[in-house]
Formats: sequence, C-alpha cells, structure tokens
Amino acid sequence: MSDIPNSAGFELSGGKIGVLVIHGFGGSPVSVRPWAESFHQAGYTVSVPRLPGHGTNWEDLNLTTAADWFSEVERSFVELRSKSDRVFLAGFSNGGALALRLAQIRSAEIEGLILLNPIIHDRRLFMKLIPVIRFLRPSIKSGPSDIAKPNPPAHSYRTTAMHALYSARKFWRIAERDLYLIDLPLMIGYSINDHVVDPENSDTIIDNVMSVDIREIIFEKSFHNVSLDYESEILNEESNQFILDVLTGELARGSYEDGDEDGDEDERELIDAEFDAIVSGLSLDESAPTTYLDELDSSEKKESHIERNMYATPNRLPKFKKNQRIAIAALIAGPIYLISYLITHFDPFGFGTWPGVLAIMGGGVTLFTQMEHREIDESDDGAIL
Repeated sequence: MSDIPNSAGFELSGGKIGVLVIHGFGGSPVSVRPWAESFHQAGYTVSVPRLPGHGTNWEDLNLTTAADWFSEVERSFVELRSKSDRVFLAGFSNGGALALRLAQIRSAEIEGLILLNPIIHDRRLFMKLIPVIRFLRPSIKSGPSDIAKPNPPAHSYRTTAMHALYSARKFWRIAERDLYLIDLPLMIGYSINDHVVDPENSDTIIDNVMSVDIREIIFEKSFHNVSLDYESEILNEESNQFILDVLTGELARGSYEDGDEDGDEDERELIDAEFDAIVSGLSLDESAPTTYLDELDSSEKKESHIERNMYATPNRLPKFKKNQRIAIAALIAGPIYLISYLITHFDPFGFGTWPGVLAIMGGGVTLFTQMEHREIDESDDGAIL
C-alpha cells in the first residue's frame, strides 16, 4: 500500500533525445512530473524511475540504501540510452547527488546535466548526530513539504527515515569528493528561500566542477520543490533552452575549442620562457661556496625538520587523576544528552533535561576543584610550615 497516490515511475515516449529525471529523498515521481512533462512536450523521450523505498511508506525506505537508489538510476539510464541518440540528466535534491555520481562514472555517455536544488552536504549539527539517533529513533516527523504555492499534491513522506538518511549522507560525501570529474555543460537552479537544502550546496558544486559552460538560475519566489511551485514555468523554459543550446553546440563540454587551444599553447610557452629566464640567472657552478641547488636542498631539509617538529608528539602529556577523568567525561556526556533529548525527546530516565544539566554542573565543579588543588601542589617548593 502506498502513502502517495500515483507515485509509480513512468516513461513518456518521444524523439531520439532522452532525458532521465530523478526525484529526491523521501519523494516520488509526482514531485517532478510537471518538469518531466515539459521535456516531453519539447519532443524528448523522458524516463522518471521511482527509487527503491520511495512512493510507498517510510518503513520501506528505511530498508534501502543509497546503493539501491543508484542502481535503479543506472538501470534506467542504460535502458533510456538504448533508445536514444543523446541523453541528458535532470536531478532534484538528492536526485541531484545521484545525477552527479552517474555523470562522474558515465560522463562520456551523457550530454548535459541539470540540477535543481541539489544536495551534497548538510552542515547542521542534527546531521552529525544521525549515526547515533538512527538507533534511538528510526524515524522523525518532518512536517509539511517545502513549497510556497498552496495545496500542492501529495508527493513525499511526512516522516524522515533515519537509517536511509544516514546512507544518503555517506553518499553525498562521495558525490562531493569527486566533483572535479564533472566537465559536462551544467545548468544549476537553486532557491534562495530553500528551507530543506542550503543554497551553499549549489555554490560548492559550481566552484568545484570542471565544466566550462555553467548556467546558473536563481528562484526567488519558490521554496525547495520548484517543479510544484510558483516558478515551475521558468524552470521548464530554462531547462529546455539549456538542452537546446547543448544540442546546437552553443554550450560545450569542458574541453577547449580550437581558439582556446591556441591561447592555452601561448600560455604554456610564456610559462616555459619565464622558467628558462629564471634558470639562466642561477649560479650552478660547483666551484662556488654554495650553489642555488645547495641552498634549495638546505631549505627543504629545514622545512622538513620544522614539519616533523610540528607534528611530533610532546615528550610529556598532562596526566589526570581518576576524579578529573570522570569530570571530563561528564562535561562531554552532558551536552550530548541535552542535544539528543531536545531533538528526539528520548527520555530513558524520565527526568527530562535534568540528567544532562546535573552532569555538566557536577563535572564543571569537580574539574575546577581538582585543577585548583593541582596548581597548589605544583607550586609547592617542598617547604614545611
């Protein structure tokens, strides 16, 4: 049974240009249907797979991983590729991360990449606690979808599956790590009022891919899911124009054109000439007291020595007594307990926030007292009063 009506994946047959559209985490093909239909209206063949665990219920999603989602994306791509002469990728949110990864692996088979509010990292403290929270709470209520336009269709879960989110977070790291492998023409659209994905994600992608042609689209009236929001028509028009510009050659892959190759060759020749001028002015006469190479070797040894000292372990580390170690542990455990309680409302002792508060207060007082005694002991010169 599905919690989201009409959530099955679908394909729209068209011409020999294919577009693979990938929905986001906890979403379904419903969330990107208007976007996909705009590609079909332009004459393209469109494939919109439903990722495993999506479009049914959050319990199913918790039984899947990012590897399962990517396998389905890759399978759908291979199938669409067999029917098309040229293929484009369009990914929304977590679908953007999946599209990036597919482009990193199959770049030669892809013509261009369209990303809508893509996610490749989440810096919030809550995300850092997911490795622990997922064992305490398998799901967390996520509230209404992030769409400014009223009465959107049901398209995603209202509950966040924590085990699946943990897997997604690990997958984002891989997609971010290998951004340098992307040299495709890229269109990236993001909302300045996105309450789900920080627009900084788009900045990170733009700054780290190797693409020569990048088209940046900013949405000011829409929230996270632009395809179902006020600026859906702008998204559709810009996306189809991007594909057309790639097909006509106005936008190109990251390789240089003929004119650029000449400029690149001139730059290399200039660098070589500058290097030759520097070398010609150096004294390499071994009869001299010291040569440039001697000084360079000496400098490298000095830097190496400094670096070894920088990372060397001190000869003596501070030693803590048992009570001090317990106090430090309480100071660490207290804030973790408070944060966990405020986020998950998990209350194993039935006392609310008090265990965390008492741990912080007790640890602080104990550590302060013990450190004060230690300073007195270290300042003692052995005299007997």
